[in-house]
This record gives sequence, C-alpha cells and structure tokens, in this order.
Amino acid sequence: MARLPIIIKIMPKPVFADPSPDRLVVALAYDGLCTFEFGLAVEVFGLPRPEMGPDWYRFAVAAVDAGPLAATGGVRLMVDGGLDLLDQAGTVIVPGWRGVEAPVPDALSAALRRAHGRGARLLSICSGVFVLAAAGLLDGRRATTHWRYAAALSTRHPAVTVDPDVLYVDEGQVLTSAGSAAGLDLCLHLVRRDFGASAANSVARRLVLPAHRDGGQAQFIERPVPRPSGTARLGPLLDDVLAHLDRSHPLAELADRAGMSLRSFLRHFRAATGMAPGEWLLAERLRRARDLLEAGDAGIEQVALACGFGTAATLRHHFNRRLGISPAAYRARFRRGVP
Repeated sequence: MARLPIIIKIMPKPVFADPSPDRLVVALAYDGLCTFEFGLAVEVFGLPRPEMGPDWYRFAVAAVDAGPLAATGGVRLMVDGGLDLLDQAGTVIVPGWRGVEAPVPDALSAALRRAHGRGARLLSICSGVFVLAAAGLLDGRRATTHWRYAAALSTRHPAVTVDPDVLYVDEGQVLTSAGSAAGLDLCLHLVRRDFGASAANSVARRLVLPAHRDGGQAQFIERPVPRPSGTARLGPLLDDVLAHLDRSHPLAELADRAGMSLRSFLRHFRAATGMAPGEWLLAERLRRARDLLEAGDAGIEQVALACGFGTAATLRHHFNRRLGISPAAYRARFRRGVP
C-alpha cells in the first residue's frame, strides 16, 4: 500500500503593531529538514501562550528551497514564505542541517548576513552551526555543536573557536547549541534573556523539563582510549597502571619501567594513546570515578582515593573542570538502576 505524505500547514501569524518588533522568530525549513530540532523551535516559540501576555513571540517558517519540502520521518511541509521573511525577523533559527558536508546555498548565506547586519539574532541547533559557519558569521567567535561534529567543524572552519563540552554558547547576537536536545536548553536560555527567569521556568514546566541543566555534553561522551599497537613494552605497563590507579605514577618511573629514555617514552606514549601521560592518566582516573559513581554508594572521599585523586576536593575540581558537573550531581543523574 502506497504511503501517503502527511501535509502540515503552518499558518502565518497575523501582523500587528508589536511594541517589541524583535519578537518575530523565523525558523528555517529545508528539504531534508531535521524534524526533531525544528519541533523544538515550534514548541518554545511557535505555540500560543496567552499567559505570557501580548508581548510574546510571533512565529513563522521560511523555506530555504523551492517546492514541497520533505522532512525526516515522511513529513511534508508548507511554509509561510521564503528567505525574504528573514528581513523581518528579530530571531532566526537554523534547526540542524541536512549534512555536515552539504553545501549551504549562497542565497541563504546572504540572507543570514543581511539579518545579522541589521541586528537580528541567529540561533543554531546541533548541525545548524555549519550553516552559520558557512555564512562567515562565526569567524572569531566561540561556538558549539554535537560532540560528533566538533572535529569536523574545527577542520572545516578553523576561524571558529569550537567548544565541544558545553550545552550551548551565547555570543550575544549569535547563539549555538550542542546535540539535538541541547537546543531546548538554548531556546529556554533565550526566553530567560528576553523575559526573565519566571517566564523560562513557566515554559520549562509546560515542557516537563528543568529550566536550566547543569553540566555540559562532555558527560555524555564515550571516550574510548586507543590501545597500544606494536608497542609490546607499553601494553603491559598501561594495563598495570589501570589496575593500580589509586597509586602515584611518576613520569620518570614509568619511563624506567618501560625501559626507555624519558624523551623516547613520551614519543611512544603519545603515538600509542594520542595523549601525553598526564592527560591519559587523568582521563582514566575520571573514567574510573564515573564507573564507581554510577555503580555504587561509595562516598565521594572513597571514590577519590580509589581513583588516585587523594581527596574529594581534588576529585571535585577535575570533575567540574572536565565534565562541567560535580561528582554528586553526576551520580544523581547517571546512577545505574535509578530511573
């Protein structure tokens, strides 16, 4: 049986004298639209919220491509207008993009630059950052994206300072979010900027979400450690260090145990693991700490000792610096068997 497309008509909102003309939010739609990311923008900015008063956002959808647009999941969209809508927008949302390597149309880049030039805010969700970067609007700025795309963003756009460990980056007029669900964090942040914490809390309650999440996406990333290849002397040494993370492992002692000069040891270690010894040891200690926090009820001080941090204060310092979250908060969020 033939599959029938679902036709969604997003009705244009009536134009009225708005005391805050920048309240018009325009979300981009394109062929191959990321449905989830687009839905986040609709949910926060496109739903009527009479409890917020007459100054709340207005919402419209602008087509990047001509003709019927197909979104992920078999959905087809009819929109409010074309890229000319960006000339009226106070905020433009780029809800993902159809591919990291997919070209960005010149007309879209030009429309975004015009919007930026007259003061509109530009917000990207997940892979939508590649559209802003292609338009040259992130050069010299910090930005983030899904951790899977961070390396590609850095390589393709070296003028952008990529921060892969945060949920979103607010550079004032240009805002970027990490992976898909982090788009909600950024949208709520914008509501907080525009209307205050009370309004953001109200929208968050409707969404059954915390108004602000602690930490960053580093806590969700699996970082498999490259295993040594062709380095017989390093393999057993690293296995022994992993078995005794609670102990001190001075660099000179490690080099001696490997039967290498310090300089040779550092070169072979980086070739085998991709890291300097201190970086590798810290990463493994944090990994062990995460496992212990997820698996049991050991106190923070016990976890710190078992992983070689020495004190709970040192563990908290490295957890917050690397993962953007405290050990206690990490346990509360990720403890196994706890819904």
